[in-house]
Amino acid sequence: MTKIPENDRNIIEKAIYLPMILIVLNRDLEIINSSPFKLKNPYIEWIEETMKCIQKELASVKRYMKQQQIKVEKIKSDDAFTMYMFLYKGYEEEHNYFNPRLRNRSEELMKYYLFQRFQNDLNIMKA
Repeated sequence: MTKIPENDRNIIEKAIYLPMILIVLNRDLEIINSSPFKLKNPYIEWIEETMKCIQKELASVKRYMKQQQIKVEKIKSDDAFTMYMFLYKGYEEEHNYFNPRLRNRSEELMKYYLFQRFQNDLNIMKA
């Protein structure tokens, strides 16, 4: 049983997922830059702006974690699982994440940052 409240666990998971998404977007940016697209700039700007948004959120997550004495460390990884150590206000917990789950959740978050966050903004403006 974990001693970490759900809200803090969500923050910890953002500290895991957001850097992963930045790595993927950075690789995608490199591919677009070296591709034969006729009009690269819209794609490049779209990805760069998305990365800025993620970086801002990651900075906020890191600030919160520092204030709350929370740390996350990747311990080991194999073909099926990745293990993380959560240091939470003096407590240590190890958590295993199923690698396909990490990939799927990263994909969900990428969809959010690339598309759905704009839909949320439009819905707020319509209300």
